[in-house]
Amino acid sequence: MPREIVTIQIGQCGNQVGTEFWNQLCTEHGISMDGTCRIDGASVNMFSDRKDVFFYQADDEHYVPRALLLDLEPRVINSIQTSTQRSLFNTENFFTSAHGGGAGNNWANGYTQAEAVHEELMEMIDREVDGSDSLAGFVICHSIAGGTGSGMGSYLLEALSDRYGKKLLQTYSVFPNQSESSDVVVQPYNSLLTLKRLTNHADCVVVLDNAALNRIAMDHLHVASPDFSHTNSLVSKVMAASTTTLRYPGYMNNDLVGLIASLIPIPRCNFLMAGLTPLAGVSATESSTRKTSTLDVMRRLLQSKNVMCSSYAGTGVKEGKFISILNIVQGNIEPMQIHKSLQRIRERKLANFITWAPVNYQVALARSSPYIAKTASLNGLMLANHTSIRHWFSRSLEQYDKLIRRRAFLDQYEQFDLFSDLGEFADSQEAVENLVEEYRVCEAGPSRD
Repeated sequence: MPREIVTIQIGQCGNQVGTEFWNQLCTEHGISMDGTCRIDGASVNMFSDRKDVFFYQADDEHYVPRALLLDLEPRVINSIQTSTQRSLFNTENFFTSAHGGGAGNNWANGYTQAEAVHEELMEMIDREVDGSDSLAGFVICHSIAGGTGSGMGSYLLEALSDRYGKKLLQTYSVFPNQSESSDVVVQPYNSLLTLKRLTNHADCVVVLDNAALNRIAMDHLHVASPDFSHTNSLVSKVMAASTTTLRYPGYMNNDLVGLIASLIPIPRCNFLMAGLTPLAGVSATESSTRKTSTLDVMRRLLQSKNVMCSSYAGTGVKEGKFISILNIVQGNIEPMQIHKSLQRIRERKLANFITWAPVNYQVALARSSPYIAKTASLNGLMLANHTSIRHWFSRSLEQYDKLIRRRAFLDQYEQFDLFSDLGEFADSQEAVENLVEEYRVCEAGPSRD
């Protein structure tokens, strides 16, 4: 059964989130920062702890992440190479641009630079694929707003889709805050160009919205002014939680194919929202007064305050509909509790599903890592396909339209061959408009004509 996953971290955001992700995975699998496995008296069933999904064993038997770390400027990767993780990664899997100047927050620059080093990048990827017994697919971690994560990320989405078309391609994509002015004035251009590639080439996109991430950091982590370290930590927790059933497999959703197929019944509607609870460690006071039930966890996961996408709020929740939901719950739970909780949610109409297809609401029970002390009796993650995501895309189109009508900053793109005319922008606009329409039709139901 295919199971290995190659992770590709791209740009500043992708590599900073990746750093947190590998810290989390090493902790959950009892792996030290030098790759050695610590069996500290924990009774671990090696058949249920599938380290090989994300790690391979080198000749000296220490564990190495199946990861490529790519950037067009060296600062973040240099910091990783001098951090506690310096002995963890395969040194052949680091890539920085020869001139080290970055992409200047320009999608066209990032894309063009990636195209110029195509052979070098694909050789790194091929080598990692060849080291897998049975590859399930790729996971890309990046941002869609800057230059490298968006431009190089888009190029690799196309290249991987072309070379490994039968392998699954999943992304954890950090979306920009649309409600605040950005330091990156061309953010609407970069986002739109990347959304076209995510729509056309990714099998599954987990959306992590900076506006929602900042709100959660303030409300739940009680941070007055959240920075990247807080939001990156939240993203890495979603990444780790969403892969729990792959790494500590149970009876269902224990491979990437099954996980994605259940959530994306309509191929063009491939954008997922994530919810997490608890979002912070449970205090001693709370744990002495609270008895967390399965229903509590499943109900909290449906609340907009715990969902990392800003379009899942207000009218988005009231008018929008779920296409599918997968809850991954860790803890000591009887299957009958799941059945009763689903029944209660249905009775109270807490989740509004599309009316023209069977309700697709699944719950997977995940094993907990034996290496981590529990901070809550139950932990839950929700991955949901919800039609309110179309409002984010519509807002992105509006912001793009404001720039393109004034031909603002187009000179930054026109210096690259791909933008000798505005055809690339027009194609991307059409792709996102079609995406909005796909989700609108899902929400309204198919026409009876």
